[in-house]
Amino acid sequence: MHNKLPSSFPSDLANAVLSNQVTSLVLFDHELNVRYMNAAAEMLLSVSARMVLGKPMEQLLRCPQDVMTQHLVTVIESNQPLSEREVALLLPDGRSITVDCTLMPVEIEERPGMALAEIRRVDRQLRLTREEQLISQNLATRDLIRGLAHEIKNPLGGVRGAAQLLAMELEDTGLAEYTRIIIEEVDRLKSLVDQMLGSRQLPVMRTVNIHHILERVCTIIAADPEHGVALERDYDPSIPDLQGDADQLIQAVLNIVQNAVQATEGKGKLLLQTRILRQFTLVSVRHRLVVQINIVDDGPGIPEELQERVFYPMVTGKSEGTGLGLSLAQSLINRHGGLIEFTSEPGKTVFTIYLPLEQNL
Repeated sequence: MHNKLPSSFPSDLANAVLSNQVTSLVLFDHELNVRYMNAAAEMLLSVSARMVLGKPMEQLLRCPQDVMTQHLVTVIESNQPLSEREVALLLPDGRSITVDCTLMPVEIEERPGMALAEIRRVDRQLRLTREEQLISQNLATRDLIRGLAHEIKNPLGGVRGAAQLLAMELEDTGLAEYTRIIIEEVDRLKSLVDQMLGSRQLPVMRTVNIHHILERVCTIIAADPEHGVALERDYDPSIPDLQGDADQLIQAVLNIVQNAVQATEGKGKLLLQTRILRQFTLVSVRHRLVVQINIVDDGPGIPEELQERVFYPMVTGKSEGTGLGLSLAQSLINRHGGLIEFTSEPGKTVFTIYLPLEQNL
């Protein structure tokens, strides 16, 4: 299966048709040099065709394990098309994008085999899908916890009341130790349920400066003598104030930062970075301005088996942890119309908080 084109390719007509395609098209010869790319490809890859024509493919497209090179060779040699989904491409300007790629053999008269790459960017769609999943996950989790809390707290109240009555009726004071243990354990379980529920208070929106929020968190962390983490800042001073609940935002950021400090065992580096994003789509809503807060640590990273579940309550990689911090942080940021995402690999974990500057709550 192949596409056969006349030796005069690209003709004026063919060039006009291909140049106006929305899909990005790049043509490679049998030596994997770039022979043609349309306007959509120039825009997607942020490079001028004149700069890369005749250059090796590696100067235009790079991906893990040279999978693109292997696929192009396979397509040219087998004369069969090949498709690959969700390929990570590293662009000449250093950015990384995710694409679906279809490679098709092309035969041009009197020329060796060539391959046409049809590239479609999908990272935006993947990101929107992931955001919707995170929001749905958080809502479902909160509903489940509320239902469980109701079923648990009612009998706990009865147990506590019965233990108090029993303590008043006991003549043997030595047995009072047992009723005291019952009451204390009931109170501990009730406190745990309340932590899982989090605050039910709606955000009290006031004008807040995001850097004041971050500096308050830094002060809290620095005040702990057990932690020797090196705090670094990279703030964008042009970010305007936003409408938010300062206490809830501090709690959300603090939960993430404390997780990062624990991940580095209090001895690593922690970077707090702020940026402004313009015309940014967040949970299917396009915002004129969005604040991006990156919390970066150099710890060992989140285990792969936990990465899909880190925002669920009671999920933790620490033996002494409750696994509530990230779940509550996500819930608090959601109340502000925002979202928390993360990427993690050994040596670098980045939690990113997105907060829209305009609030429509």
